[in-house]
Amino acid sequence: MRVALLVPGGVDRSLTERVIPALLWLIEELGRRAELVVFALGHGPAPGTWEVPGARVVDLGPLRLSRVPGLAFARRARDLGTLLRAHGPFDAVHAFWATPCGATALAAAPRLPLVVSLAGGELAGIAEIGYGCDLVPRERRKVRLTLARAAAVTAASRPLVAEALRRGVDARLVPLGVEDAGFLPPAERPAGGPFRLLHAADLNRVKDTPTLLRALRRLLDRGLPVTLDVAGEDTLGGAVQAEAARLGLAETVVFHGRLPTARLRPLLAAADLFLLSSRHEAGPVAVVEAAACAVPTVGTAVGHVAEGDPERSLAVPVGDDAALAEAAASLLLDPGRRHAMGEAARAWARENRASVAAERFAELYREVIDARAGARRKRAAA
Repeated sequence: MRVALLVPGGVDRSLTERVIPALLWLIEELGRRAELVVFALGHGPAPGTWEVPGARVVDLGPLRLSRVPGLAFARRARDLGTLLRAHGPFDAVHAFWATPCGATALAAAPRLPLVVSLAGGELAGIAEIGYGCDLVPRERRKVRLTLARAAAVTAASRPLVAEALRRGVDARLVPLGVEDAGFLPPAERPAGGPFRLLHAADLNRVKDTPTLLRALRRLLDRGLPVTLDVAGEDTLGGAVQAEAARLGLAETVVFHGRLPTARLRPLLAAADLFLLSSRHEAGPVAVVEAAACAVPTVGTAVGHVAEGDPERSLAVPVGDDAALAEAAASLLLDPGRRHAMGEAARAWARENRASVAAERFAELYREVIDARAGARRKRAAA
């Protein structure tokens, strides 16, 4: 079977810079199960084509903006349709994110079976930080229409499945997983050293890093020896670093910037806990990566953290730094429980590794392709 996979980006030819590792791992595994072409909606400054493990990437180049409402979207859909015909034929289209990818795919190839994977803020609307498609009427309509017309919808976590169902969408649970090489044994820790905490996420408003820093301050005030590694691109112009300094954490927190997987994994293996303070998450894969290294997560009740509580993670209310600190302290001071939760997290990550996710998607492709063929036979016989 031939499948067109539509993504917003994250598939750079370097395989290290400007990539979404979970997508690359999935693409490599999917390429073993289907003939795959990946279409990127403006990954680079100009259109281009290159190879990644498992697939060819076709980049549409940057979006051409217009003052006429809807014209830029229509042009993008037309361009995608042209490329789908040039690189096709395809049996199905799989779009990550309901918009822009799913909506564009629906407009470009309305007759092909469309699989949509909810992977971000498509069903969210957090007004105080301006996050989520629910806040923009045009995007909200795109999401609603795309999900209604999709042959199948998937979601990365049980909370996202539940939110989709609340809106009348029956989404299947398919978490994005870690490649087999991502399962690392815990690193040897020096006796008497501080506890090592890790936060891996870009610095932006939805990740709510100030709540994380306030929780860290509370841990230190309790006398717990801790350090925090923060790995992620700074999109807030140094505001988080300034907040860390204001809280007296300059010597406790190390800001690494965005790290490639090869440099992040040693931090994962060395961590005692993974901390997450997000206001919204579809997954996230960083929690799965930590789990693959037998590191449990303490975080806000979103995505994988909420669904794993209390077996492999501890979930606290969004924005509650006191509860985040208390939950982290409870595990730091109970190594037996922390170890048991880490092993449960590793077992869950193995059950949902990239190869398993790819097989689940491949089965879904076959299902929607067979359903389309069956509908055609019925029409022909009528």
